[in-house]
Amino acid sequence: MRNLEIRTLVVIIALALAGPALAQGHFTAHLNGASQVPPADSQAQGQFIGKLRGDELSYKLIVANIVNVVAAHIHCGPVGVNGPVGVTLFGGAPVSKSGTLAEGPILAPDLRNGCGWTDVDDVIDALESGDTYINVHTLQHLPGEIRGQVK
Repeated sequence: MRNLEIRTLVVIIALALAGPALAQGHFTAHLNGASQVPPADSQAQGQFIGKLRGDELSYKLIVANIVNVVAAHIHCGPVGVNGPVGVTLFGGAPVSKSGTLAEGPILAPDLRNGCGWTDVDDVIDALESGDTYINVHTLQHLPGEIRGQVK
């Protein structure tokens, strides 16, 4: 079963990276420890897939080989720079899993977020700018274990 989960994740990542990911209304990010600032020594991987349909922004966040996840966010910030949280994608008791960590619509940014986003249009504009990244936080790496810039 575990091999099937890993193979499924690899296929999803390959399709997302090879397909028309940069088309308007489609957002992707491949997450790994090397993209963290500073880099995290981790075998974990992840994939963020966002889609804009009309005025609804939906997403799926898939992870593999990660333990004790406590949060996942969209942060504002360019490559190599740590930025504040704009949208919480996952939060709660620590979970260890491979597969879908979180999914659903993004209806609004976090209240009083550090990015200054006031509505979902601000989130979409930020995703389109390339100055946002996805970060998954664990008990072992509270600042973030895996990160990926949204494209």
